[in-house]
Formats: sequence, structure tokens, C-alpha cells
Amino acid sequence: MLKKILVVIIKPKLGWQYIDDSGNSTQRVLSSVFFPLLAILAISCFIPMIYDSTTNTLSSSLMYAIVSFSQYMLTYFLCSYLLSGFYPEFSRSHIALAKLNNYLIYNLSFMIILSILINILNAEFSVLYFMFLYMPYMAYSGLDFLGLKANKRMKFFIITTLMMMALPFLIGLILNSLIKK
Repeated sequence: MLKKILVVIIKPKLGWQYIDDSGNSTQRVLSSVFFPLLAILAISCFIPMIYDSTTNTLSSSLMYAIVSFSQYMLTYFLCSYLLSGFYPEFSRSHIALAKLNNYLIYNLSFMIILSILINILNAEFSVLYFMFLYMPYMAYSGLDFLGLKANKRMKFFIITTLMMMALPFLIGLILNSLIKK
């Protein structure tokens, strides 16, 4: 499964075709890609304690791990729920819904990998933040994988990309504000 993520990142068009040909179920992709990456993300939140143990305490790192995990988990479920509601063609067949969910998982996995690298490198302003802008290109390349009609592709792409990029940020802001109260 790691190979599929790397292929989607390096050569998105080929990667999405590779994923389409493999035909893995959403549960398999969740259990072998998404959940392990979320676990690694949560663990990586403790690495900044090595660099600066005065501001990064065990309790603050634990809170950060919970927020980081929740950001992407909630984003996946919200995007899946909302997009299957906005686009009923995905909820009409099990295969179409599985493709939508796998599309979301692989795009969010790229963002999780970047978040892990940012935690490990512990940089306040890192070039890796700009790499998040590569995700829309990956998402656009995967539109053929979903099999959408031509008149719905651009609208779907814009909505999906905004949701996948904005929701983790917004959820993180909300959860961090609740923690600081």
C-alpha cells in the first residue's frame, strides 16, 4: 500500500490508474494506509519534546497528538458524508462510494505524510507547508479515477479540494480553542 501512495505522489496519473486496477476495498485501504499513518502522525507529535522540552511538555504533546489525529479522521468522515450527499451518484453503488472514499484517503494521506515530516523536522516555517499545494494537483489527476461526468468534474474538484484542505485546519482551530479554555 505504501507503494501506491508513493506512486500517487510522484506520478499522480499513473498512481490513480494503479489504484483503480488494484480494486482494494475502502476497509482495506483504511486499515493498511490511513489508520497506520494517523498512528504515526500521533506518535510524531511527541518528537518536538526532544528539541524543546520546556514548551513541549508531555501533556501539551498529548493534546497536540489528539488534535492532529482528530483533524484528519473527522475530515475524512465529513468529506465522505457530505460528498456522497452532494453527489448522489456516489451513493447509488458500492463501487462508486468505495472509489470516492479511496480518493479521499489517498489525498488525505499525502497531507498526513507532510504533517508527520513537519513534526519530525520541528520547523516553525518550513518549505513543507508549501507542499500542501501539491495536493490539488494530485486530486485533479484522480478525477478520471472517479468516473464523473464532464460537466460535474470541475465543480467536484473545487469543492473536494477546498474541503480536504480547509477542514483539517478549521477542525484543528476549533479543537485547539476548546483545549485552551
